[in-house]
Amino acid sequence: MDLDSYDWSARYGWLQDRFGVNWQLMLTDPAGEPRPFVIPQFMFPYRSARAHEALQYWTSVFPDARQGTVVGYQPDQGQPDGTILFSDFQLAGQWFSAMDSGAQLPEGFDFNEAVSLTVQCADQAEIDHFWQALSAVPEAEQCGWCKDRFGVSWQVVPAAMEELMARPGAYQKMLAMKKLVIADF
Repeated sequence: MDLDSYDWSARYGWLQDRFGVNWQLMLTDPAGEPRPFVIPQFMFPYRSARAHEALQYWTSVFPDARQGTVVGYQPDQGQPDGTILFSDFQLAGQWFSAMDSGAQLPEGFDFNEAVSLTVQCADQAEIDHFWQALSAVPEAEQCGWCKDRFGVSWQVVPAAMEELMARPGAYQKMLAMKKLVIADF
């Protein structure tokens, strides 16, 4: 998208760098709530209309979570009702953004393990909570990694992972686990 004015920003543009990574450049409202310099973006496959569902689900799972801006496609833009053109939200105080792609993407375009998000948990109760909420694909579970119902990969790990991994045999024990169990290290 050319650098221009859009419904969600007075200056916005979308480009691809020489490594094939996409970047969205956006001038935030200086009078509005501050945003971090870099915000991870979830782009849902063409016409899936799942960005809003994911935003609602994830903000129900994480503490200190909330919805920010949500801009839907207009009826004349040819997208299904409820399709998100731009949104941002916080999970555990971290800003993210999400959208439903308005363009036909390459066959098989979806989230994969190339990018995952880490949830550092204070204790086993937190691990259990996030694992139950986020793990929806049993065949993707391994060593604290799971995949949610939207296809996003998560690492649900103890905050004290470095300390646990220093224990004798910890690596081999971890390899045998799907959900990490602190007492089993």
